Amino acid sequence: MKRFVITMAIVIATALSASAQKTIVKIPCEANKTIKLWNNKKAPHSNEESKDENRNSKGHIYNTSQTVLYLYKADKKKATGQGVVICPGGGYGAVCIEKEGFALAEYFQSIGVTAIVLKYRLPNYGHKEVPLEDAQEALRYMRKNGKKWRVDPTKVGIAGSSAGGHLAAYTSTFTPDAEKPAFTVLFYPVISGESCMTHQGTFDRLLGKHHAPYLREKYSLNNNVTPTTPPTILLLSNNDKTVPPISSVLYYKALKHYGVKAAMHIYPEGGHGWVCRDNFRYDKDWKHQLKRWMEQLNNK
Repeated sequence: MKRFVITMAIVIATALSASAQKTIVKIPCEANKTIKLWNNKKAPHSNEESKDENRNSKGHIYNTSQTVLYLYKADKKKATGQGVVICPGGGYGAVCIEKEGFALAEYFQSIGVTAIVLKYRLPNYGHKEVPLEDAQEALRYMRKNGKKWRVDPTKVGIAGSSAGGHLAAYTSTFTPDAEKPAFTVLFYPVISGESCMTHQGTFDRLLGKHHAPYLREKYSLNNNVTPTTPPTILLLSNNDKTVPPISSVLYYKALKHYGVKAAMHIYPEGGHGWVCRDNFRYDKDWKHQLKRWMEQLNNK
């Protein structure tokens, strides 16, 4: 009898705990529209995340199992016809959706580029195909629906910062040619898995804690550049100790080797995670350089 009572108490406590947990559906932002793309049940692959999604005080999202898009439409008077899918960073352990997502989308919106912020499903230590298929599906969604937002389906690109930069470059190199993004914008991205120039946590979460060494080389994106890799701009800071900029230099070198249109700006200081940070010394400059690059790309 005593054992039965204890068992029932555990069951009730578990049920109460489960009922108290919440999964984020709506995140406060200035988006014009929120689109629930799919979840682990509907997507081709699952990240097998068992914990409920949560958001900390900085706006970082953890334990994502549902893919959501946040649309920022460019004003019709400014619209360039370009669109971009934004992949926030977070070391593949979180989605830093505030600054590296919503704030960046507002910048693109201000220069006439319609943006979609991607809340992607995290790889959860080894489900490397999951974030990639989320990014690819976000590109398809924007192309399919772009005309009603004044977006040319042939001018939809991708942008990302840090681990989100890895996802953007991952999408740009691993996607079949017919579906590759039109351009790629990378802020201090994780590119190489080589130990002296990588962010260890990003690759561990993508490939698994005990992944085979050859996988690091396979998912080092500088090794996957081809002549059909999209035109790319890289924006870095020289004193980034989280993701050494030499990693991006290898990507730039590969792009130039294959004749891909590429530009790179390395700022003297700023560390890591500076995109849309008001106190970043070169805030005006990167915005100017990116705007000019987007305009040049659009006129060719």
